[in-house]
Amino acid sequence: MHSLEQLRQGQLAGLQRLNLSAQLTTFPAEIFDLADSLEVLDLSRNQLSTLPEDLPRLHRLKVIFLSNNQFETWPEVLAHCPHLRMIGLKSNRLTHLPEQALPPQTRWLILTDNQLETLPAAIGTLPHLQKLMLAGNRLTTLPPELAHCRNLELIRLAANQLTELPPWLLTLPRLSWLAYAGNPFCAHWSASVADSLPIANWADLVKGEVLGQGASGVITKGRWKTDPGDQEVAIKFFKGDITSDGYPADEIRACLAAGTHDHLISPIGQVAHHPKGQQGLVFPLIPASYRVLGGPPSLESCTRDTYPPDRTFSLAVALRIAHSLAAAAHHLHQRGLLHGDLYPHNTLYNDDGMAKLGDFGAASFYPVDDVALGQALERLEVRAFGCVLEDLLDRCPIAEDDSAASATYTALRQLQHHCQGSDQRPRFSEILDRLATHLAETAPTQPPASP
Repeated sequence: MHSLEQLRQGQLAGLQRLNLSAQLTTFPAEIFDLADSLEVLDLSRNQLSTLPEDLPRLHRLKVIFLSNNQFETWPEVLAHCPHLRMIGLKSNRLTHLPEQALPPQTRWLILTDNQLETLPAAIGTLPHLQKLMLAGNRLTTLPPELAHCRNLELIRLAANQLTELPPWLLTLPRLSWLAYAGNPFCAHWSASVADSLPIANWADLVKGEVLGQGASGVITKGRWKTDPGDQEVAIKFFKGDITSDGYPADEIRACLAAGTHDHLISPIGQVAHHPKGQQGLVFPLIPASYRVLGGPPSLESCTRDTYPPDRTFSLAVALRIAHSLAAAAHHLHQRGLLHGDLYPHNTLYNDDGMAKLGDFGAASFYPVDDVALGQALERLEVRAFGCVLEDLLDRCPIAEDDSAASATYTALRQLQHHCQGSDQRPRFSEILDRLATHLAETAPTQPPASP
């Protein structure tokens, strides 16, 4: 975080990324002093409602964040910024997005938690659009022109007023991550959940260190005081009534409907009687031997997760991770659940390759008896799985003289391309069968039993 004083005293000369939150009501003119270097401008958590007409003077600007401000009218000057490709106006008061409001190079657009009722047809003229965040608005329809955004990979539509899931949306060739819970069209799709989670009273929870956080909440280590004794747990507290993925209540219902599975992180309790009414879930504490598979996408990678440069996986470990995730996804789709966020950053794994998928913030129900819809949604999730498999194989070195491993690696690359292809993709049941065959091939030979 930078200060207005630093900016005014010229201490930030040459800065590429400026993060300024100081209850600003007007755009500081001193920012233009950074025009020859500034690429990322974060003015979130201020009181801004307008931008200067000469904003394009920031001729290197690629990313602008204006979340948690007071914008009621879209700042149309953004369309004239020559290199702007990521725009974030989350949690403002926008009611209208004009035609031709966006620069043609837009890749990543965040409009979560506003009051938009429609989108302009011109959004279909954005050939580079990959990520579109629309949860928590008042949309009743999507413009059919959006079907022209053939590079769209992730879209969040939850917590709106949509009356249908447009069939053309599910035909987009690269779409992999979709969330639509909390809309009228799918209200009756929610599976009836007979079971309920045990109540974890706030007074019985002891919070500890932060373990991580995502779009919907913050996860802390903690203790749950119960009979016969305390147990170590992980506690997820939701960030608010609406997240970038949707409503916390929908996530809780999805967790219940998912049930338990060896490769899912399933809750064991629901937080109650929080002094501020905050919602939360209690999970078993995963052993410290498990760690996060990947990091969230960066500004550059947009939809793809990130990894340390030295991260590698053995072929056996990569296979087990892939098999774990395919098994988890297959289990969910058998129950009419689209995970919607099948990503390495939502996956924990250990050195043996055992993996567990968590975070149901983007999960959406669908009727299991609607075969066509179920297969179309599974097809999207299979592409997301293919992206994970690609990440694993990219970091899986194979010795040139190991012909057996090379053959398995080649077969897995073929499976990856099949999952990511625009033609008929495999179902998760088929993926599991193919991975199981490769696991059997790579299993170490057991020595003969002693007589």
